[in-house]
Amino acid sequence: MTTIRGARERARIEVTAAIKDEARKQLAAEGAAKLSLRAVARQLGMVSSALYRYFPSRDDLLTALIVDAYDAVGAAAETALANAPDPDPDDHPARWTATCSAVRAWALAHPHEYALIYGSPVPGYTAPMDTVGPASRVGLVLISIARDAHRASGIALPPLADELRAEAHRLTSEIAPDLPPAVVVALVGAWSQLFGLISFELFGQFNRIVEDRDAFFAHAAGRLAHEVGLRRRPAAGTQRGSGAES
Repeated sequence: MTTIRGARERARIEVTAAIKDEARKQLAAEGAAKLSLRAVARQLGMVSSALYRYFPSRDDLLTALIVDAYDAVGAAAETALANAPDPDPDDHPARWTATCSAVRAWALAHPHEYALIYGSPVPGYTAPMDTVGPASRVGLVLISIARDAHRASGIALPPLADELRAEAHRLTSEIAPDLPPAVVVALVGAWSQLFGLISFELFGQFNRIVEDRDAFFAHAAGRLAHEVGLRRRPAAGTQRGSGAES
């Protein structure tokens, strides 16, 4: 019985992967709004009723694709941070830039999956809570870089406007209670600007404007690191520079 069950599980995994692969082809050809379970089943030579045993609705299939995409870009960011090329682990701006560049590289290599998670909302679809954890992975990597810098005295506190203090403390309590509120606000801004940069490039807004996009992105990512307050760790005996109130 164990052998039979194992064979069935392997078969289910293989069919599920085939369904998602075909659905990604449809995303590339037609866009998420036109994703059809019947069309996927037809291309795979399956009857619709058989496909429904794997994904009961279009929304269930969309959710699986969205989770996969978030996990993939999150894994790219995590791997980049773990394998940051700079030999100095205290060069926090370099770690930040390497991570941002990995997110961009994934997006350029998977434009249709990127569009699914960061493009226009799919009409009639509401993402369930299952997507929240995977969607947080890139943000958590960026937070971890800021956290490492803060612990190593490699961060200069950004300015924090008086009218933003209440919101800053709320964000901090929910996102990263161990970081100064000024840093958390800057992180949220940098996170949104990172995906704005990538979306502008991917969706054509940089056409006939930015030509050397690698250099432009590297510079922009470095500026985001600076705005968050990331600095190289001071040499021994140097005092931490003063910053804005936390």
